[in-house]
Amino acid sequence: MADGRITGLAGAAYDAMARGAFDNAERLWRQVLDLAPDDPRALLFLGQRRLQLRDPRGAAELLKRAAAAAAPKDPIPWLNLSFAYRALGDAPAEMAALQRSLAADPYCFLALLAQGDLQERSGNPRQAARIYANVLKIAPPEDKLVADVRARLDHARTVVAQTSKALDEFLEARLKDVGAVAASRRMDEARAALVGAGKIYKSEASLFHIPRLPAIPYFDRALFPWLATVEAATDAIREELLGLLRAKREGFAPYVQYGAGAPLHQWAELNNSPRWSALFLWKDGARVEENCALCPRTVAAMEAVPLARIPGGEPCVLFSALDPHTRIPPHAGISNARAVVHLPLIIPPGCHFRVGGETRAWKEGEAWVFDDTIEHEAWNDSDQLRVIMIFNVWNPFLDEAEHAAAAALVSGFYRFYDGAA
Repeated sequence: MADGRITGLAGAAYDAMARGAFDNAERLWRQVLDLAPDDPRALLFLGQRRLQLRDPRGAAELLKRAAAAAAPKDPIPWLNLSFAYRALGDAPAEMAALQRSLAADPYCFLALLAQGDLQERSGNPRQAARIYANVLKIAPPEDKLVADVRARLDHARTVVAQTSKALDEFLEARLKDVGAVAASRRMDEARAALVGAGKIYKSEASLFHIPRLPAIPYFDRALFPWLATVEAATDAIREELLGLLRAKREGFAPYVQYGAGAPLHQWAELNNSPRWSALFLWKDGARVEENCALCPRTVAAMEAVPLARIPGGEPCVLFSALDPHTRIPPHAGISNARAVVHLPLIIPPGCHFRVGGETRAWKEGEAWVFDDTIEHEAWNDSDQLRVIMIFNVWNPFLDEAEHAAAAALVSGFYRFYDGAA
């Protein structure tokens, strides 16, 4: 009986809302709430109504209840709760509510827009610009938006354009510092794309793409004359790896680690999973001293290699462990400025690697170098652990001046946004 009455009251409330009779709608939703105190529809409307009537504190109480009662994938109650906290001047609570909204739906356009606005109000215009750039990518057609949202989008475009100009000037100064302003035309094109002022077609690099480099899945070994020396150290490196596996298998951490609210796509199955794990010797350009101390011969072999060096980014040297019957899904890397080296160390039968249209089987002690901005995937169909060593070198088709320019651009990009060295 009560369910039927709630259904009738809710239908009448929606009709009143459609006619703009909000006082009548409020009366009807309050009757619903009397019968069902946790009805998320009633709580959401009444919370929104409190916002309209400039009662953010009352709105916050109702909207907290609405968010708790709503479906886990419903971002709207959390979004409205963020509006209440904004009116109350509680920026930390506003950000937390927006993060919960985006955790429910990472593509909630209005939540992203509000997050950019909050960053801007909090004195972080550069972070706001990065968020606004994503907003502009997913925004609905403007003819489907109300005037206020269209105006906010226009503002977002202005902030993105201003930040892009400031970033370009910042990077130009860094290029001057390393004497690489006129490194090459393709570096100029790469710089334009990095700041959002240009477009490179057919790019798979998610951060920094250098145009006019050949897209070669597996590079010719002759381009890397030091490769045989690394292969000669395989037994010593494997011996130290086995020691690490015995002594500190827990030192291997999940390779994929995305936080709540990130759109996972193909990484959902492996996110924070030990099935694909890594132990780093160098990470984000810094030596991991604790790990390096346990494998001195491996470190010596790496120090003899011309590793890519980018402040805050490279070198990157790691042992990559893939559990039995685990597949790394198709993906592409962040920059074709680098080339990625695989040195196979523990390879049971049934382990394969695909770059573009070419699939190969690893063979212990036989290294290869590939362009990881071309779609690639890996799988271990065996019943045993597979481990390879991975490290990054410069793309062999860049010269030394371009190494300096690429390092300045990428490290400058990181530093501009988050202060990383």
